[in-house]
Amino acid sequence: MLKVGLTGSIATGKSLVAELLAARGCRVLHADLIAHELMAPGKPAYEEIVSQFGRDILGPTGVIDRQRLAKIVFADRQQLEQLNRILHPRVLTETEQEMARLKQADSQAVVVLEAALLIESGYHKQLDKLIVTWCPPEQQIERLRARDGLTPAAAQQRVQAQMSTEEKRRHADYEIDCSNSLEETEAQVERLYQELRGLAEKPAAR
Repeated sequence: MLKVGLTGSIATGKSLVAELLAARGCRVLHADLIAHELMAPGKPAYEEIVSQFGRDILGPTGVIDRQRLAKIVFADRQQLEQLNRILHPRVLTETEQEMARLKQADSQAVVVLEAALLIESGYHKQLDKLIVTWCPPEQQIERLRARDGLTPAAAQQRVQAQMSTEEKRRHADYEIDCSNSLEETEAQVERLYQELRGLAEKPAAR
């Protein structure tokens, strides 16, 4: 089994690339979805997050409102780090368990873990390959504003709360430039998939 990380700064195209890889047969794990499940009422991280950030982050049904939580953590790096300390160990445990299940089901699978903080957590070192998505900073801000309805200042704040694209790219085995058309992005993903598929089928692939 080939274990591949997929990361990139916010609004650089990670989700699109993950969809394109999944469409080609990769087994894609989304760290954000795993985290979302862990934050649900009654789940492992719920009480700890509510205790740390207060009941104001809850919606009317008692579910954690991720937009409210985001406003807090992206405005304060220490709060963001505290949220990461609560969630990341649990997300990684779930990820390891799922990867073990996938390997048992298909020893030649290409498993892609999509996560914003793969490099920051150091988990990329436990994977076989790392893909980094990128686009120019001004395009990143524009996309983030359109996607989340943010002001320019709020969008900039969220970008600056993460490791820079330049730093992420220094760790990449492969890069996907998501600044142009869908067709151009898809062509890059297709070439990459063929290479990953070949690596997964080699006897030495884990």
